[in-house]
Amino acid sequence: MKEVTKQIKNLQLGDLVCVVWFDASIGKSLSGGGLSGIDVPVTSWGIFLGVLGQRNRHIILAQNCFRYADGFYDIDYTAIPLSWVSKITAVAKSHVPAGEANQLLNSFLLGSGKPRGCTKQQRVVNHGS
Repeated sequence: MKEVTKQIKNLQLGDLVCVVWFDASIGKSLSGGGLSGIDVPVTSWGIFLGVLGQRNRHIILAQNCFRYADGFYDIDYTAIPLSWVSKITAVAKSHVPAGEANQLLNSFLLGSGKPRGCTKQQRVVNHGS
């Protein structure tokens, strides 16, 4: 955990990062063989928006950003519990300019940041292939 804290201190708002972490999800494997284990390794990439949360700290990564108007975004994001993180790497420092990164963070903090009447992106699962 100390190493992760040190890695976070080297990050800035707007950096493109790679986070390696372990999800605690359970479920059946695709082969139907039951549980494959408790710790599920995950690698996530995104724009670093910060570490937020009072009780449970989370790394917030913006992954898709929809600009609806000047400074207003809808954001697909991943919130990763800090205690589940094993490594954070800056892929590209200041990948998103500071001003735009602040707008992304403000939109996230205001909720989704999208104007009323807009629909949220949904996942599509194709079971036919």
